[in-house]
Amino acid sequence: MFPQPIEKSGRFTNISYRAALPISIVMWLLPLIAVMMTSIRSMEDINKGNYWGWPSDIQFVENYTQVFTATPMSQYLLNSLIITLPAVAGAVALSTLAGFALAKYNFKANIWIFAMFIAGNFVPFQILMIPVRDLTITFGLYDTHWALIFFHVAFQAGFCTLFMRNFIVGIPDALIEAARVEGVSEMKIFWHVVLPLVRPALAALSVLVFTFIWNDYFWALVLVQSDEVRPVTAGLSALKGQWLASWQFISAGAVVAAIPPVVLFFTMQRHFIAGLTLGATKG
Repeated sequence: MFPQPIEKSGRFTNISYRAALPISIVMWLLPLIAVMMTSIRSMEDINKGNYWGWPSDIQFVENYTQVFTATPMSQYLLNSLIITLPAVAGAVALSTLAGFALAKYNFKANIWIFAMFIAGNFVPFQILMIPVRDLTITFGLYDTHWALIFFHVAFQAGFCTLFMRNFIVGIPDALIEAARVEGVSEMKIFWHVVLPLVRPALAALSVLVFTFIWNDYFWALVLVQSDEVRPVTAGLSALKGQWLASWQFISAGAVVAAIPPVVLFFTMQRHFIAGLTLGATKG
């Protein structure tokens, strides 16, 4: 019924696993290695077609310095932070409140509201492009940070509410009832009882949502157009000129853009894993 540990499998399965694992890892890392190698190449090296070999002239400092001095990369990174941090905070806060209400309050429309949150996760986001763009223009939010912040808070609310509701539902009702008997208000119950118990889930959700929003490319193209607002994902495509593409700068910018999510993950790794495995075992 349950998957058998690889150590207890047959000889053929063990050999196949040990052979396939390093091959899969290398294939997965190959594009990342190519980008990192390109980020330290010279333009002459790229023009010669040396895409996979060792760079003939390593220009690590020059390329990464040039990305920040010759392009608006600093502004793009700042824009991504301005958009991502409030959007993550808003989405996680609203979804935790909604998840608490759906998990611990019994009312007639409970299951239907929860079903709407679930159904929203299956809507292809591309079909929202024109209505969302028209709304931002109508309310004067087009080409502003707020357009992306409001959209990401609204769009991520479905997944985040589903995520938090499933964690909060596992909190024993006896804890909440005991607090109510003592006369504690619902808001204090939420703040002092529920939140401390779901802290690992909040950390895991924050890391996931931060990665989703930081790496968003589609809505960054649809809702903004100026360098003063453009986040780093859309900014990387803007580094490609009309006649010439400086791939070493684009690759260096891609590496720089990947650093914040990676740092956040390793910083929150302990809480992230604890959040994902919360409730996986009993006892």
